Amino acid sequence: MIHAVLHDAKDTVAVAVVEEIKAGTEMTAWIMDEDKLIQVNALQDIPIGHKVALADMNVGDTVFKYGVDIGKVVAPIKAGEHAHVHNIKTKRW
Repeated sequence: MIHAVLHDAKDTVAVAVVEEIKAGTEMTAWIMDEDKLIQVNALQDIPIGHKVALADMNVGDTVFKYGVDIGKVVAPIKAGEHAHVHNIKTKRW
């Protein structure tokens, strides 16, 4: 089962595409551009349509989604954690 998708291998987050991803789930994520599967263990519940971190990230790191810079990390994120407005902010403001 595919739990999350990402476009580019350099993406640091993927988007959950199924409901009810619970902490402890061994997620399969599909890298669309390479038609490749990777694994990540969900450390937190991940709502459908939300991002899950694919790598540990520190404050100030750039977050990549769909192969582009979508913002910066404002609170440390571990691979498998929910990545959202509580730990990522746009660089525009």
